[in-house]
Amino acid sequence: MRPLDPVTSKQRVAYGFAFFVLFVAVWAWATFGGHVSKTFLANPLAMMQEGFELLTRHGFVFDIGMTIWRVVGGFVLAALVAVPLGVLMGAYKPIEAFLEPFVSFARYLPASAFIPLLILWAGIGELQKLLVIFIGSVFQIILMVAVTVGGTRRDLVEAAYTLGAGDRGIIRRVLLPSSAPDIAEILRLVLGWAWTYVIVAELIGSSSGIGHMITDSQALLNTGQIIFGIIVIGLIGLISDFLFKAVNAWLFPWKLA
Repeated sequence: MRPLDPVTSKQRVAYGFAFFVLFVAVWAWATFGGHVSKTFLANPLAMMQEGFELLTRHGFVFDIGMTIWRVVGGFVLAALVAVPLGVLMGAYKPIEAFLEPFVSFARYLPASAFIPLLILWAGIGELQKLLVIFIGSVFQIILMVAVTVGGTRRDLVEAAYTLGAGDRGIIRRVLLPSSAPDIAEILRLVLGWAWTYVIVAELIGSSSGIGHMITDSQALLNTGQIIFGIIVIGLIGLISDFLFKAVNAWLFPWKLA
């Protein structure tokens, strides 16, 4: 290995698969070997058995669907609000000066701290969970998009003005095409954070979802079900991440040029 030397796509897949094999091997050694009590950590076979029971007898597929719906719903709402505001902040410095102090303040507020208030305002239904994801995502996206748009090369903007572009043309023909690939990457990263927020929302006052299942399993000391739920979250997140990367590469081929 040498610093920054690239690897082929086959090598990348092989290295990634090798890590998972090593992880499961260490897990099996710790549990089957008796180094960790099954009360605190189920072995891989027990986890698979518990997962099969969840899927076939306890309606876990419905819980997975509810969690995905909440993540997608809250994240899409946050993106619809945050991306236009972030573009405006990055393009127009007065708007940035007006909004940035509040956005910078709000993005440090943990979304979980709003759950008691949101339960009072919206009850324990779906709206409350969507709002937790919305609050946890929207301010992060706004600020990151604003920084990305504001960092557009000045020579491109000046060249567009020289060629007769107006303010709207600058945003539509220069700022957005230049920033769109990075904005898509921002959305991909924040989508991962949204999964953290939905599980927190489902741990309190929820009757469905992966977080609800994990809470019930904790009460029964069923670590196999807990681990299976965590693995399902990771797999869904991994699949969504690969899909996001593929769509980004298809939509913005000039980023790879």
